[in-house]
Amino acid sequence: MADYKKPLPRPTVASVPFWEAAKRHELQIQQCGSCGAHIFYPREVCPECLSANLQWLKVSGKGTVYSYTIAEAPTHPTFMEDVPYVIAIVELAEGPHLTTNITGCKPHEVRVGMPVVAAFDDVTPEVTLVKFRPA
Repeated sequence: MADYKKPLPRPTVASVPFWEAAKRHELQIQQCGSCGAHIFYPREVCPECLSANLQWLKVSGKGTVYSYTIAEAPTHPTFMEDVPYVIAIVELAEGPHLTTNITGCKPHEVRVGMPVVAAFDDVTPEVTLVKFRPA
């Protein structure tokens, strides 16, 4: 883990709770206390009603593959050893879409509509990435 050379996320004030939850192997997204909308990516106001009344909510971690592509060439030089790999948009059971990787199966086994579940990749002592694997 200490030798992790790939790009790492840079948490913002709005996204720190997401990354802290990931480190605990929990998937959390925001929910608007005014209109009830589930929200991802983390932000300061609800995109539905513009309320700043947002809370963090632990969610199931279940979803389905909404769209995906197989990277046959690395998207960054540090991903060369991972080729081929899947970059996907997962639709969470709670509604929001999350861009991620699908792991735990061969890239060519991934399909739109495939049920998936959150998986947590502790890449450094400080950073855990949220990925998904077949359910």
